[in-house]
Amino acid sequence: MIKYIAELVAFVLIVFIIVRYIVPRITPMLGRRQDVIDKQVDDAEQARAKLAEAERSFQSALTEARTEAAQIRENARADAQRTIEDLQAQARDESERIVARGEEQLASQRSAVVRELRTEIGTLAVDLSTQIVNQRLADEQQVSATVDAFLAELERDGAAHTDGTTTTGAGE
Repeated sequence: MIKYIAELVAFVLIVFIIVRYIVPRITPMLGRRQDVIDKQVDDAEQARAKLAEAERSFQSALTEARTEAAQIRENARADAQRTIEDLQAQARDESERIVARGEEQLASQRSAVVRELRTEIGTLAVDLSTQIVNQRLADEQQVSATVDAFLAELERDGAAHTDGTTTTGAGE
């Protein structure tokens, strides 16, 4: 039992030395260590909060950027559609203008051709009638036959009007 008492005294003495001399030296160091750990925990919590805020800001900015990109795409589509419609309207206007100009040119050319044909036909008719008259007058016998045929036709027309019937003859 002495052995147990001696061990117990030795144990109490070691505990007393540890508590009296070692613990006071370790306690400030442990306090500082605890303060550092507490500060690191607070810093980690602040960092976690900042990270969460940054993630919310990032998601908000990302959503805003997507919305803005969609709006830009819509505006670009609308601008493209307006440009297409404007170009189509310009093309229709240009086409109508070209067709109108072509129709005007055709009408002008038609009028010129009609005038030219009238002039040419008039000239040809005069030339032809001149040739016919010259040919008929050149042959005296034929002239008197033509006059006799004309007079005979007039007499028949006059007789037909009195009879109520109309007869035509080739010439006698």
